[in-house]
Amino acid sequence: MLDAINSILGRHPEKIKANVEIYTWQTCPFCIRAKFLLWWKGANFTEYKIDGDEAAREKMAQRAQGKRTVPQIFINNQHIGGCDDLHRLNDTNQLDNLLAQAYQ
Repeated sequence: MLDAINSILGRHPEKIKANVEIYTWQTCPFCIRAKFLLWWKGANFTEYKIDGDEAAREKMAQRAQGKRTVPQIFINNQHIGGCDDLHRLNDTNQLDNLLAQAYQ
């Protein structure tokens, strides 16, 4: 039944092969919005909650080309950017292709 509902909604979680990581703060509305889009797409993701943890934020910034805002999103270890960047990929029909690529 869930497969039928996913099909009606245009969701294809069975196609998601990518390794997705997201750095977040618990109450950040942009983080919540980005996680919701990933969830909607059916992507499993590793979430790093860095609320108040400067060491974790510094590690994120090193991976994210110096960016210190949250969320910062990585797909198959490629830096995607933040919430707006993720939604832009979705709006231009590029996100599904990225999520379908297996991590190597």
